[in-house]
Amino acid sequence: MTNKTDAQSPQQIARAEKQRLAAEEGAKAMEELEREAIAVRKNMARLRELRLAKEAEAARTEITTGNQPAKVKPKKRFK
Repeated sequence: MTNKTDAQSPQQIARAEKQRLAAEEGAKAMEELEREAIAVRKNMARLRELRLAKEAEAARTEITTGNQPAKVKPKKRFK
């Protein structure tokens, strides 16, 4: 004989299946979110490196142009 606690109704089986599917989908969603977060962090690091390189180049350019002597304009002669 089967015990009442061992036998599950069709509703209980369906509910358990829904819960199992929801848990699997939730795990997949969390994995996808983590992959997206990693991709965003990698892109941010790449953009930061580009920005810093651009700023360093601008600073080098400013230093080299700042060290050059100022151009002397010829004085205008008034008659």
